[in-house]
Amino acid sequence: MIKKTVLKYTLNIGLMLTGFSLSAQNPIIQTKFTADPAPMVYKDTVFLYTSHDEDDAFGFKMKDWLLYTSTDMVNWTDHGVVASLKDFKWTDPENGAWAPQVIERNGKFYMYCPMPGQRGIGVLVADSPYGPFKDPIGKPLVKNSSDDIDPTVLIDDDGQAYLYWGNPNLWYVKLNKDMISVDGPIVKDPSIAKVKGSPDPFHYQEGPWAWKRNGNYYMAYASTCCPEGIGYAMGKSATGPWEYKGMIMDSDKRSNGNHPGIIDYKGKSYVFGFNYNLGKQTISKHYERRSICVSELMYNTDGTIQKLPFWNPEGVKRIATLNPYEKVEAETIAYSEGLKTEKKTEWERNNPYDTGKKITDRLVVSSINNGDYLKVQGVDFSKGTKSIDVSVASMYGGTIEIRTDALDGPVLGTVKVTGKAEGDIFKTINTPVKTIKGVHDLYFVFKGEKDLFYFDWWKFN
Repeated sequence: MIKKTVLKYTLNIGLMLTGFSLSAQNPIIQTKFTADPAPMVYKDTVFLYTSHDEDDAFGFKMKDWLLYTSTDMVNWTDHGVVASLKDFKWTDPENGAWAPQVIERNGKFYMYCPMPGQRGIGVLVADSPYGPFKDPIGKPLVKNSSDDIDPTVLIDDDGQAYLYWGNPNLWYVKLNKDMISVDGPIVKDPSIAKVKGSPDPFHYQEGPWAWKRNGNYYMAYASTCCPEGIGYAMGKSATGPWEYKGMIMDSDKRSNGNHPGIIDYKGKSYVFGFNYNLGKQTISKHYERRSICVSELMYNTDGTIQKLPFWNPEGVKRIATLNPYEKVEAETIAYSEGLKTEKKTEWERNNPYDTGKKITDRLVVSSINNGDYLKVQGVDFSKGTKSIDVSVASMYGGTIEIRTDALDGPVLGTVKVTGKAEGDIFKTINTPVKTIKGVHDLYFVFKGEKDLFYFDWWKFN
């Protein structure tokens, strides 16, 4: 079991110290440390690929990439590790899984990843946005200089794809239609490139993010260091020249770095980045333990972008509802405290020399102790309620208080988990609940002693 480290903190005091409220949505992931957001919209869903700071990181300690999905921009479902450095047989598998980006083309999904130790930029391919991702070329796609980090990809309207990257310079190269080979020379962008002794209005540092919208080409990036804000430039083509337009978000002393990821989704625009708030709730010194945030992005009529305040605690507004009559993974969370998520593999037998067949892999909510809770937003109880099913594996047992609209709101029902020493056996518990209709936020509040149970999924009847 993954033990709580820095994410376990006093329920209300920690919130007050950081200016959070119980309605806070930023950072959007609280069960792990996440950074370098790479959002992708595919078939009405936001796929958010992230890098991952380990819980005990002092500097950058990063081994794999994670995936979260959402259809309402507030409830995010954890899908665990989607790829890791071990998928590249030619690199160091121990540390250096920095900022990635995933893009879809012709039904395949291409994941561009910087490699540790100046080994270049690699590429993985999958038939599904959930993976599995595999290395199709067994070598770097690009190996140019010590600037080879932070890849971003743009496919132009004519079908030409471009790969950009770089710290402290911006580089680009054309990609072939196969997306796993380059077409032509690598170019150091002359409009953003730093010139010794001259002023640098761009303040380009790293973390480029390229996109096109309404005929305009955009390049956002982490600006200045350190701390880093998010600046942006606009151009008339995918290769510039880029004209500096200003800051999307100024730097802030509360956050050392930044890395933009920008999408349009369901008629709105969003910018993702990160801060250090989760870690700083319990630790005073600086560690590279980051947490992804999101804000709504607003464009002016001329295509320029309105400046945003530094990541507001409220996050963004919900744009859809959640169906409680279908199985909802417990790791679908709008906000939580004290919890982790982890993968649990269930085998036929409990014998390391003969495990038998694999029954299933589960991603579950773990590290559940007294006073911890998780919140989901916008649950649509249009059909009313009679009972709830929950899937749990009990260690010491406990209860789940299901409250509506507030952490101390009315109790809809209480699930009693009575089993003990059954942390490897998942059971479904059915519990009657009060009748409720309409759209409500739900709080699953956990009570008991010691490690309570693993929580797999829930469903209302």
